[in-house]
Amino acid sequence: MSVRSATRPSVPATAILILGALYCLLPVAWVVLASTKSAGELFSTLTFLPSTHLFDNIAELVAYRDGLFWRWMANTALYAGVGAALSAVVSAMAGYALAKYRFAGKNAVFNVLLAGVLVPGVVLAIPQYLLLAQVELTNTYWAVLLPSIISPYGIYLARIYAAAAVPDEVVEAARTDGAGELRTFVQVAVPMMLPGLVTVFLFQFVAIWNNFMLPYIMLGDDKLFPLTVGLSGLLNQGASQPAMYTLVVTGALLSVIPLIALFLLLQRFWQVDLAAGAVKA
Repeated sequence: MSVRSATRPSVPATAILILGALYCLLPVAWVVLASTKSAGELFSTLTFLPSTHLFDNIAELVAYRDGLFWRWMANTALYAGVGAALSAVVSAMAGYALAKYRFAGKNAVFNVLLAGVLVPGVVLAIPQYLLLAQVELTNTYWAVLLPSIISPYGIYLARIYAAAAVPDEVVEAARTDGAGELRTFVQVAVPMMLPGLVTVFLFQFVAIWNNFMLPYIMLGDDKLFPLTVGLSGLLNQGASQPAMYTLVVTGALLSVIPLIALFLLLQRFWQVDLAAGAVKA
């Protein structure tokens, strides 16, 4: 088999990938186009042609209850940013410990961790509410932040990445040079694990940003709501006030922009990691 034929793209596989991309992008395109329409046009014209009411919709959304939407946006950024950062730190420490240390019950801890990966977060929402209610932390920022810090999947990824990216010889060399365990972790292991930790951060950030059930159960004050719960409340009002539907669609469009910006900002870490892997190979 020649090199040319071995690297020739598969037409069926490419077609399937294109269809999958279109399937994923179609709802996004609809949100972008629907946010440009007025309340009357949203349901009366079923076309993919844009209208001219985008900035009017944004202005109406911003003016809703004295800018409550921006409060929801700030709350979501707080929950997702702080929660994902703390989760990445905890995942890095736990993953490094599981990968590089030997201790009694290590395999049992890892097996429990794998079981935690398989448990849907929605199943844990009610037990978490009952626990936080005992310490009177419900309807506070902590009610959403604390459950977001521990991510079994993040710890699992950090453990796998630490085992692959941090050689035992480098760790032993740092210890031989007199570095303590904390210094070895912070100055030696973390830089090597950084691309993996960025992945953990992004996964957890997106998960918290899109989380609905946990804040819906934990919070009662709409000034503490994230975007998911706040926009859901507007959607429920749309049954009696159809104009709310345009606010929901416009809010959904604006809520996606920070995620896109974050992915574009952090993608260089993956590119650096791939380039480093190519050089080593």
